[in-house]
Amino acid sequence: MSHTNTQDTLVGLFVAAGIGGLFFLALQVSNLSSFSQHDSYTVTARFENSGGLKVKSPVSAAGVKIGQVSSITFDPKTYESVVEMHIDAQYNSIPDDTTASIFTAGLLGEQYVSLEAGGSDDYLKDQSKIEITQSAIILEKAIGQFLFKSAEEKK
Repeated sequence: MSHTNTQDTLVGLFVAAGIGGLFFLALQVSNLSSFSQHDSYTVTARFENSGGLKVKSPVSAAGVKIGQVSSITFDPKTYESVVEMHIDAQYNSIPDDTTASIFTAGLLGEQYVSLEAGGSDDYLKDQSKIEITQSAIILEKAIGQFLFKSAEEKK
């Protein structure tokens, strides 16, 4: 009888460890594990459409995560999406004429902000604004335009 209890306990511990591992993995994937606010500075960018961008979405440069989106608000005067980003303090030499674009990771992946460095000798600092932006490509809109064009050509 005790052999079965030991086996049941081991199986229970194994299952508990598996559930703990899945929980840890889920935290890593969703970026919720970064509760602590590292040393960072804030920059903002305005987009015509921020698409499916979310708070905590990654901000990357050359494919490397250098920060994350901290807030997304709507400006009722200009009808633009205002995206505020925290950039890690160690990346303090990003030119101030950098371009910000919203891309999708993979075909159905989450959206992120990609920074393309400019050539300026001045750098982005806290409360800087990124002037040159490219909005998210909305798949439905692109398909609609394609269908409309092909319908026009058939006439």
